Amino acid sequence: MMKKVIFLVDMQSFFASVEKAKHYHNLNRPLVVSGDPTRRSGVILAACPLAKKSGIQNGERLWEAEQKCPGLVTVPPHMQEYIDNSIVITEILESVTDLVEPYSIDEQFMDVTHSQKLFGDPYEIASYIQHEIHSKLRVFARVGIGENKVLAKMACDNFSKKNENGIFFLKKEELEDTLWPLPIEKLFRAGGKMSQHLRRRAIRTIGELARTDVNKIKKEWGIHGQVLWMNAHGVDYSPISLTSTNGQKAIGNGMTLPRDYSEKAEIKVVLLELCEEVCRRARLAQVMGQTVSLGVSGASYEIRTGFHRQQKMAEPTNMTMEVFRYACDLLESFWDREPIRRLHVSLSSLHSDQTIQLSLFEEQRGENIQLGYVTDELVKKYGKTAVIRAASLLPASQVKERSAKIGGHYK
Repeated sequence: MMKKVIFLVDMQSFFASVEKAKHYHNLNRPLVVSGDPTRRSGVILAACPLAKKSGIQNGERLWEAEQKCPGLVTVPPHMQEYIDNSIVITEILESVTDLVEPYSIDEQFMDVTHSQKLFGDPYEIASYIQHEIHSKLRVFARVGIGENKVLAKMACDNFSKKNENGIFFLKKEELEDTLWPLPIEKLFRAGGKMSQHLRRRAIRTIGELARTDVNKIKKEWGIHGQVLWMNAHGVDYSPISLTSTNGQKAIGNGMTLPRDYSEKAEIKVVLLELCEEVCRRARLAQVMGQTVSLGVSGASYEIRTGFHRQQKMAEPTNMTMEVFRYACDLLESFWDREPIRRLHVSLSSLHSDQTIQLSLFEEQRGENIQLGYVTDELVKKYGKTAVIRAASLLPASQVKERSAKIGGHYK
């Protein structure tokens, strides 16, 4: 039986690379993609390798990056262009194999097991993909190779990005020499908090976790611990999925506010708009959710405040006002009355919308649910601002500005 060959193809500094391909006269200058520096969106979304050499990191504020690199070139994000480039990359990968699974806008898994008969060995296929992407988009791709998705991902994140040619084959039989010496933070899905827990148990490297009795790991951290132990051994049974987005566990939406919001009435205006968008996405996916979550971040960068809480609703729903009512309950219960800078709402415990639980005490529930779908059709036909709630006419509203954006950034 032929051993599987899985790729994780990752674009180097994707947003920045797309911008450099346009601003070719800045090829030899450090460049970053950043939101509006006059607003809270003025953070680094992507930095080219030259900018990273100056110590600039994704997520830091623009003024901090400019202090590290005075000659920094800053360009705003163009999300539609990044999406278009991502689609072209998918088409290139699909010219090699029909088994392609998008993992994010700049990362995609692909199964090239049976493509070797046409395109050569894994290294030849990886080089071919790099050449095709660079020749069409002037974007450099890194390729992690393994016999499953976990190995391919860890090959890319830990080794391909450091190799000059951007290619690395992480083989299961060589893990003791390649992967196991790395710090535990480098293990796929370990996360910051989990890595801290492991270090407190004197598990500092991936190898130390791999050599620990799996029963002890499972007893301490349950299924998640067992999955991490399996990752350390390079074990993963998940196939390349062509419908990976169909099984999503939650639908959410959030935004960083343009200024500090300290009045409850103002916060609720934005909260209603977020609930509206979350429920619209749920209806588009033909699902309802029974658990609503609210995340709030305080206005201070120095002292982290805020909360993330969730509440189970009486029935699954995708009705805006029902979700909004529960979100408001969470706000009333856990908000410390300090100014906030970010809000996030999500809907989980998803169910199909084909079965609706009608109530003896709410005769119009079915009609109210259907109203949301009718409104969606109007928005689809005439635009996001064709039908808005009266609250969105208030100064605190962000709906009109956000209607001109994709993923929180201008198109």
